[in-house]
This record gives sequence, structure tokens and C-alpha cells, in this order.
Amino acid sequence: MTQVEPTDDGAPHAAVAAALTRERQRTGLSLAEVARRAGIAKSTLSQLEAGLGNPSLETLWALSVTLDVPFARLVEPVRRPVQVIRAGEGPTLAASGADYVATVLSACPPNARRDIYRIVVEPGEPRRSEPHMPGVVEHWILSTGRASIGPVGEEVELGPGDYLAHAGDVPHVFEALEPGTTAVVVTEHV
Repeated sequence: MTQVEPTDDGAPHAAVAAALTRERQRTGLSLAEVARRAGIAKSTLSQLEAGLGNPSLETLWALSVTLDVPFARLVEPVRRPVQVIRAGEGPTLAASGADYVATVLSACPPNARRDIYRIVVEPGEPRRSEPHMPGVVEHWILSTGRASIGPVGEEVELGPGDYLAHAGDVPHVFEALEPGTTAVVVTEHV
């Protein structure tokens, strides 16, 4: 099952609940309308806004697109003046159907348009992503292993230290070609 892993202080469930409520109210949309547009049950959205349930990566992406906010804004806890996220810590989300885990390192602050993630992927089923919001560009730096990344049909094989930028508003894929593949991705919202 794909899950957002809570930390000892209840985050990111509390952060997700607060962010979903805040962003839905900002749009002026009802719970039912946001759920309909995101393709999820109204009861699921209600539970998430109450800090209950365990949202999948796919559910949160659908909600971020529906609410027109960068994905990380829905899961990042309240910012502190100095922020350190140690390896293996931070709000972590797993994909369904692929051994692909994303850790939010930094959501874009107000008036900025980027998010930063650390990605850990194992060989197996590729992580296929639906298009994000219009204008999104993904910037990848492969840290370890080898991977095939990019828009479907235009994937590029990367090794450690390689950089790739591609449109994120089209179907795209990440496939680990070696065990222990890790990367950093910056999603730029233009």
C-alpha cells in the first residue's frame, strides 16, 4: 500500500490536513467539488482534512493539480528558520506499483515556484507519472546507480552526476536500472 509515513510528531498527516483545508478554502471549492475533480471519494478527502487516513502519492498529486498548488506544499510541515533533513528522514511518500520513494526536502516558499525531492528507486516496475500542472519542468541529478528518465518515448539513461531537464506536464517515467539508485529532482513551476 502506498502511504505517507508520519513522523513522531504526527507530521506529515497534520501538515497534509492543514494544507488541504487551507488550499481548498483558498479556491472556494466545496469538499465534494475538489474530490470530484481529483477523482477521489469525498469521504477520503474529508478524512485527509481531518488528519486521518493515509494518502497515496497519486492521491496527493491529483489534489495538488486540482488545487493548482505545487505538490510539496501539501506535505511539508511548517518551516523553521534553519532546516536540516538527515538521510532517511523527512516526509516520505511511496508510489504504488513501483519501488519508488520520494522525500520532500523543500517545498517552494510563497512567491517561489519550485520543490526539491530526494528519490530512492529500485529496479522493477518503472514509476510512470501522469502530467503535472501546465509548465512544470523537472530537473534531475542522478546521485547513485543508473536510471532511464524522461517523457514517455524520449527517456534518457543517466549515470551518477548526470543532469537532465524535461517537461513534467506530459506523461513521463523513471526506471531504476541498478539497485540503490538515488536522485535529486527539482520541480520548477513556471
